[in-house]
Amino acid sequence: MQNTRLAKLLEFLNNEPNDPFILYALATEYNSLNDTENAFAYYLKLVDEHPTYIGTYYHLGKLYEKHTQKDKAIEIYQKGIAAARAKRDMHALSELQGAYNSAAGLDYEDD
Repeated sequence: MQNTRLAKLLEFLNNEPNDPFILYALATEYNSLNDTENAFAYYLKLVDEHPTYIGTYYHLGKLYEKHTQKDKAIEIYQKGIAAARAKRDMHALSELQGAYNSAAGLDYEDD
């Protein structure tokens, strides 16, 4: 089923090569298939070409964290936080801030 989904997404991309939702769906699908190279490629394309597509930042940051690239994850979370603030997307801002705090070691509790 996943190969069918991937084939369909690639077909959609062929018809709409600059649609950020399709690029995001492809990145997410490749990520779920553990195809890191393609997942990174599509997420990074989104950040470069569609910087206001806020959902990208959280998932790209998590992918960096999964591959022990914490500094890159933190950088992506910071960019996402700025983009979410600019769009006044408080839900995304909250999620990105939480991910940033966790990656940066700022999510501690007082005893």
